[in-house]
Amino acid sequence: MNTKLLNPLYWKKSFLISFLIGFFALWFTFFDTYSLLTRYQLHTQKNDLIERTSELEMKSDELRQKIKDLESNPDLLEKIAREEYGMRKPGETVYRIKSAD
Repeated sequence: MNTKLLNPLYWKKSFLISFLIGFFALWFTFFDTYSLLTRYQLHTQKNDLIERTSELEMKSDELRQKIKDLESNPDLLEKIAREEYGMRKPGETVYRIKSAD
């Protein structure tokens, strides 16, 4: 068996440099803690979270507007109380009609 093939000291410098560059490229691309793959996944996750935050802020604004409407409009409050919670005024009789569905 030829010992020159197994001993890195006998390799050509260009092959050794190419091997080291390839090794470090693979290492930093896939295996390192801050590899390119990890960075891409974190970047994608960050964009998803930013989008979700934007959606939740819009929903929060809508809910604030509904609260403001309920506080300023007693007719709307009465409508919701009657339709969703089955409340009634004193002396009223409520009839519930079931649909044929």
